[in-house]
Amino acid sequence: MTSLKSKLKEDLTEAIRARDELRSATLRLTLSAITKEEVAGTSARELSDDEVRQVIAREAKKRREAAEAFTQGGRAEQAEREKAESAVLDAYLPQQLSDEELAAIVAQAVAEAKSAGAEGPRAMGAVMKIVSPKVAGLAEGGRVATLVKKSLAAG
Repeated sequence: MTSLKSKLKEDLTEAIRARDELRSATLRLTLSAITKEEVAGTSARELSDDEVRQVIAREAKKRREAAEAFTQGGRAEQAEREKAESAVLDAYLPQQLSDEELAAIVAQAVAEAKSAGAEGPRAMGAVMKIVSPKVAGLAEGGRVATLVKKSLAAG
């Protein structure tokens, strides 16, 4: 068992003992998503810490999107619950890049792609290829793509 998955299980046990319903429910759902990922495909396998982190990030993103939908639907109580669950999951993820740090990485990648001959909207793929490995797990793809589009439009 990976260290991150075992940490999640330990924290779940702790949350159950402390009768922390929000935390225990969130960790249960996340562990079940991890297990589902492990048994998906042709053969069962154990996920690495990075793969577990990706599952946690995906679950946190679902919570943020649900919170947004609940807010737009006028259901503030459910939105708050989803935000709280997202916060629980964020504690297991690496610190996200700030807007300034991400902008610097994107600007460097745009310059790199332009020096390689990529121009205009077609440069999007080339820039994303450069940026994605650098920011994996540190920034959401949508946020990165938006910034790359702005940089290409401005440049």
